Amino acid sequence: MPPKDANKLRRVVGALLDQHGRIPAPPPANAFEHVLWEKVAYLAADDVRTRAFEELRTRVGLSPQDILDAKPSTLRQIARIGGAIGVEDRVRHMQDAAAFVADTFDGSLDKALRLPRRDAMRALRKIHGVGEPGAEKILLFTRTERLLPLDSNGARVLVRIGYGVDDKNYSAMYRSVREATTPELVPRFDWLIDTHLVLRHHGKMICKTSAPRCGECSVRAECAFARASARRS
Repeated sequence: MPPKDANKLRRVVGALLDQHGRIPAPPPANAFEHVLWEKVAYLAADDVRTRAFEELRTRVGLSPQDILDAKPSTLRQIARIGGAIGVEDRVRHMQDAAAFVADTFDGSLDKALRLPRRDAMRALRKIHGVGEPGAEKILLFTRTERLLPLDSNGARVLVRIGYGVDDKNYSAMYRSVREATTPELVPRFDWLIDTHLVLRHHGKMICKTSAPRCGECSVRAECAFARASARRS
């Protein structure tokens, strides 16, 4: 069930934007670049991921054919900028994604975005590591579909505020949050992108998994988790 106050989500997002300001969108310009953005780094801070992505742009290029033509040693060097974990796997997944796009969509993953949403989601999820939230994020950031994808940080913020149900099964939690927030979404790309980014940022910086900084949170008055924590203290 969505909250009774239909303006709550807009009020929360407005307060978070007042607190943090607008968060810059990531640099990818098309669907395949968003895939590379995720694969070029692993568990990396945004500035590190940006550095690896821009190195890939400069030294290799960002099209599927660029990735297929690149020397594996060059891709490995760039992937290491994005973190030492899983370098070989990330390189292989970039190459596999490039081959899939070249073979299935004539070198342009944006062609998948022209399909009906369900088919576009299915096509994007054929790429290793692109789950439901990741596919929805590509659809939003390419301004293809008006929806609100969430990473784990953003989902955590909304669950604590009272949207959806916490669940060890992330897919179940994700879908419950999406269902609860859908009636309150503003169907504008700019608002949805800003909302995704500011919720993610707030979850990383303030509403952390452990030791959340509730005293610094601009929406703690809206937050069931903060109220429960205050009663326990």
